[in-house]
Amino acid sequence: SELNIVVCCGFFLQVLNEKKLQEVDSLWKEFETPEKANKIVKLKHFEKFQDTTEALAASTALVEGKLSKNLKKILKKIVAKDAHEQLAVADAKLGGVIKEKLNLSCIHSPMVTELMRGIRSQIEGLITGLPSREMAAMCLGLAHSLSRYKLKFSPDKVDTMIIQAISLLDDLDKELNNYIMRCREWYGWHFPELGKIITDNLAYCKCVRKVGDRSNFASSDVSDILPEEIEEDVKAAAEISMGTEVSEEDINNIIHLCDQVIEISEYRTQLYDYLKNRMMAIAPNLTVMVGELVGARLIAHAGSLLNLAKHPASTVQLLGAEKALFRALKTKRDTPKFGLIYHASLVGQSNTKNKGKISRMLAAKTALTIRYDALGENTSAEMGAENRLKVETRLRLLEERGIRRISGTGKALAKTDKYQNKSEVKVFDPSGDSTLPVVSKKRKIQEVDEQDTEVTVKAKKFKAEMK
Repeated sequence: SELNIVVCCGFFLQVLNEKKLQEVDSLWKEFETPEKANKIVKLKHFEKFQDTTEALAASTALVEGKLSKNLKKILKKIVAKDAHEQLAVADAKLGGVIKEKLNLSCIHSPMVTELMRGIRSQIEGLITGLPSREMAAMCLGLAHSLSRYKLKFSPDKVDTMIIQAISLLDDLDKELNNYIMRCREWYGWHFPELGKIITDNLAYCKCVRKVGDRSNFASSDVSDILPEEIEEDVKAAAEISMGTEVSEEDINNIIHLCDQVIEISEYRTQLYDYLKNRMMAIAPNLTVMVGELVGARLIAHAGSLLNLAKHPASTVQLLGAEKALFRALKTKRDTPKFGLIYHASLVGQSNTKNKGKISRMLAAKTALTIRYDALGENTSAEMGAENRLKVETRLRLLEERGIRRISGTGKALAKTDKYQNKSEVKVFDPSGDSTLPVVSKKRKIQEVDEQDTEVTVKAKKFKAEMK
């Protein structure tokens, strides 16, 4: 049989002595020295790489389990002569490709793995004319090139942008909340009524930056920031404000803080647009199903889109609620019904009773769209739109309380009569309770006298008979 292996300097094929290969456990002893190794295998053909680029192309093809052009030529030229022999390969996937393309019999077993290990250990003795220093330099150069290639063309690298963007977006939201709270509290000492009149944080900061001291509100025009009614309320409140007087230096510091809030808000808007475009480019179906923010958080939680694609639907449903899940399992209580997916618009639309059902169905469809985005070649969002429509239909059905029944002809909607409350008051009839004749408790005097006379007559008759 024959063996195929790739090293840093080129391809080579070797003819093997099969008698020594029967005992796999002791095969390493045959490669303890170059002399012993030469008795087991010998070089049949050596094809040198012209440069590092060619070596990198061949190595990446082998790593991905593909058949490169150079290897295909060598196998056709060399192995075609000995087509009846078996070809030993270290990668089963590569062996399948060779068998399919060239119709060559390939073998992959523990024996081949041990053999490859032995050849790798004695590579310098098997290939003559290559100094060990040059061999080490070639190996190092190829390893660096291969690592750079993997980093450059890694599909996971694109996910890093989404993970970083959503993490930064969350951080910006926290910082913005802190800054706005500090700004409202700080300026509130000077003009406390403004906080209740202007509820929008960005508009509040823009007003403070533009006007400064509250005494300037009467002469300032803030119609480009606030509606006319609110502007009038602000000016009226500024005249009768209960706030304390502050120095110009204090106002300048507050204005500087407002500048920071406005800048961060603008950057947050820009970052959100960037994240939206990124998500539509990388995971369009997932974005259509649950939205860009929830989709990005799911990817960030799993680590990458490919890792998320490996999760089953039940895991996707509970991603983000691991703490609650394990606490429920530990205390033997009800497990949570949703995690990050709770923030999806479809779950938010449903009422409290149906949230669990909708989140389960949404997670199942989302798992399909994630796999389609991660592993599919098509980049359209049609599948996501179709699945979203199915979930929306199911949601509408649950909201309308439609009941489906399975009949012999298929699924059909069961018709249910609309319930109408009839206000009829029914009186209980006691006549059916007893079968005994009803006798009134108060008897008439005549009836009592008649019964007494009947009793005396019967008594006299009885005495006469006894005599």
